[in-house]
Amino acid sequence: MQYKGYAARIEYDDEDGLFFGRIAGIRDGVGCHADTVEDLRAAFHEAVEDYLETCARIGRAPRKS
Repeated sequence: MQYKGYAARIEYDDEDGLFFGRIAGIRDGVGCHADTVEDLRAAFHEAVEDYLETCARIGRAPRKS
């Protein structure tokens, strides 16, 4: 899964029935989770947008993988 130059590392937790992911290749802990692929894609896009907005607000360049 990719969005705005960021890739997600996705895993599935069968016990909880959830997909969860993190932005791959950066040290910042940016993650998302959902119970469907469609919802996970939306959550990942939201997480990337939030990460970029947070970096802009604190005056730090976003990290790239």
